[in-house]
Amino acid sequence: MTNKELIEKFYSAFQRLDYTSMQECYSSTTLFNDPVFGLLQNGDPQIMWEMLCKRVKNFSLSFNDIDIIDEEFATCSWTANYLFSASGKTVVNKVKAYLRIKDGYIIEHTDHFNFYNWTKQALGIKGFLLGWTHFFAKKIRKQALLGLEKYKIQQK
Repeated sequence: MTNKELIEKFYSAFQRLDYTSMQECYSSTTLFNDPVFGLLQNGDPQIMWEMLCKRVKNFSLSFNDIDIIDEEFATCSWTANYLFSASGKTVVNKVKAYLRIKDGYIIEHTDHFNFYNWTKQALGIKGFLLGWTHFFAKKIRKQALLGLEKYKIQQK
């Protein structure tokens, strides 16, 4: 499978909320990073995708602009539309993914998006007023990681 095909497999699976196929694209040691969860490792990226796919409502995803930089690095743009469960608000999140691929697996995955724009959509006035602050970002990350830990316990 080429790197482009691997990326297409990952995001096509994401469109279907097929977390098992998404997980197959990652190595067992994949590192993931984004503005909400921060750095995840040791199998947590795979569990995060499972949790998100199982919980998301009113979801759609598009992806494009796959750019194979070299045999190891690639980027991709994707946009997710969904209902943020904590607030019931609709979010349209435009994301740039930076991927490192080795031996047919994604070994590093960083998603970059405008955190302030995300907080305004996901949390409304609270996000508008506080979403730009470091304190608020830290609070959101803590809540996201706590949710992931609770999910992991429930799956055992």
